[in-house]
Amino acid sequence: MSKYYLFGLKNLLLQIIDLILFGIMLGITLLFFNVYDLFAHFYWLIFLIIPYLILHELIHSLAYVINGANFKNITYGIHIEKGIMCCLCKENISKKNVLISLMAPFVLIGLLTYILGLIFHNSLLTLLSIVNISGCAGDLVMFFNLIKIKDFSYSEFDNPLAFALYSSHNLEKKKLLGLKYLGSTTELKKTFKKVDVSLFSLISIILYMLLGLLGIIFF
Repeated sequence: MSKYYLFGLKNLLLQIIDLILFGIMLGITLLFFNVYDLFAHFYWLIFLIIPYLILHELIHSLAYVINGANFKNITYGIHIEKGIMCCLCKENISKKNVLISLMAPFVLIGLLTYILGLIFHNSLLTLLSIVNISGCAGDLVMFFNLIKIKDFSYSEFDNPLAFALYSSHNLEKKKLLGLKYLGSTTELKKTFKKVDVSLFSLISIILYMLLGLLGIIFF
C-alpha cells in the first residue's frame, strides 16, 4: 500500500554545511581577488542578497513547471524569523522533476554565475554566487539522498522544512544523511495561499533594503 513518508531537514547540520560551503568558496575566491577588491561593493551585496535569494526560489518553481508541475499548486513563503524562504510544490511530481528543481538554482545562479564572475572579474556577482551556493545546503542534502531512492513521487505540504515521498516501499528505516523521519500518512495537509510573507519578514526586508540603499548612496 502506497503512503506518504515524511522527512524533515536537520537545521543544525544544514547550518554547519552552509558555513563549510561558504568558507570553501571564499577561500577559492581569494585566489583570484584580493580582499579589498572582493568587498569593494559590499553595500551593493547587502542591497541585492534578498532579491538574489528570491530569484533562487523562483528558479525552483520555474523548474517545477517546466518539468510538468501545475503552477497553481506552487506556493511561496518568506519567514525570516524562522530562517525560511521557500518555494513549495504541493502536488505529486516525479523523481526527475524534483532532482532538476533542487539543482537548478545551484547550477544557474551558483556555479555558472560564479564562473562568470571570475572570468569578468566581477566581485559582486562572485559574492552573490557564493551566498547562493552556501544557501543551497538543504537542496544538496536532499538531492544526494533522493537520487539513491527508487520508485517514489515527491510532494511538499504546509511544513516548509519537510517534504513527503509517496511510495509503496517502506521508507521508515531509510538512513538519509541530514534528514530525519517524521512519520507517515495517507493524506497531506495542503493550503494554497500563493504568497505567505510574515509581518516580521516584510518589515525586515523593507528595513534591510533601505539600509542597503543608504549604504550605497553614502559610502
